[in-house]
Amino acid sequence: MRDEIWRGMTRDELDAAYNNGAAVSHSTATRDRWIARSAKLRAADGETLDLAYGPKPRNKIDLFKSGAPDAPLLVFIHGGYWQRNDKETFACMAEGPLARGFDVALIGYTLAPDATLTQIVAETHAAIRWLRREAPRHGAGTTSLTVSGWSAGGHLTAMAADLDEVDAMLAISGIYDIEPCRLNYLNDKLHLTENEVVALSPLYHLPTHAKPMTVAYGANELPEMQRQSRDYAQARNDAGLATELLPLPGHDHFSVLDELQKPNGKLTETLVRLEKTTAG
Repeated sequence: MRDEIWRGMTRDELDAAYNNGAAVSHSTATRDRWIARSAKLRAADGETLDLAYGPKPRNKIDLFKSGAPDAPLLVFIHGGYWQRNDKETFACMAEGPLARGFDVALIGYTLAPDATLTQIVAETHAAIRWLRREAPRHGAGTTSLTVSGWSAGGHLTAMAADLDEVDAMLAISGIYDIEPCRLNYLNDKLHLTENEVVALSPLYHLPTHAKPMTVAYGANELPEMQRQSRDYAQARNDAGLATELLPLPGHDHFSVLDELQKPNGKLTETLVRLEKTTAG
């Protein structure tokens, strides 16, 4: 007899449905490439690294400047299911936006189980507010502020939708209903409560302010990951919040970020388009 716990899936099936690393054979090699490229970028521009926005060890921001006058600011939030990775790994995601005249900030945050998801959301909000206030003092981000993030960072991007400091959003391969994460292997470290699921699922807490947003995902991602993006974009559009759904053909959960690293990548082009929308 099948013990189904989520949308007709057993616990083992639900674990597999959210295990992106196991589903993509090149995931480790891709992450290694990110680390190498990011180290070079950070070594070349060490002036504004590890800016503190809060008291905890990971409450740090890396800020990269394009040199363009009155540059818009991209705030990127890394993924790793809220329990892995760091901002240093993802510095290379700034390469494409920098080449297109964006200043780029990468946020660090405390990982589970050292922080609850409630606390992680609060930390990223604090970082965004800090950047809106303080980045101009560092000669960056003097105009619009766009938030983007990948995987767990896509969730954290959506959670920032109602912040006054945010002008636009690009959520990449995110989680917008976190209930399945409470029921699968991810909760071993997240320790999600039912109350947190209700409070912290963007799908069920749509913003009250209409701001431009693109929800992107790889067309070769796990079906559950694709469904999460489709459902969230549909819910926003149903609520009158104009949202672009952007499936990226040929990309999995990891290769999708190729389109941000490249100056002419589809995600970089999307950022340019979003920023023009905020500029009117």
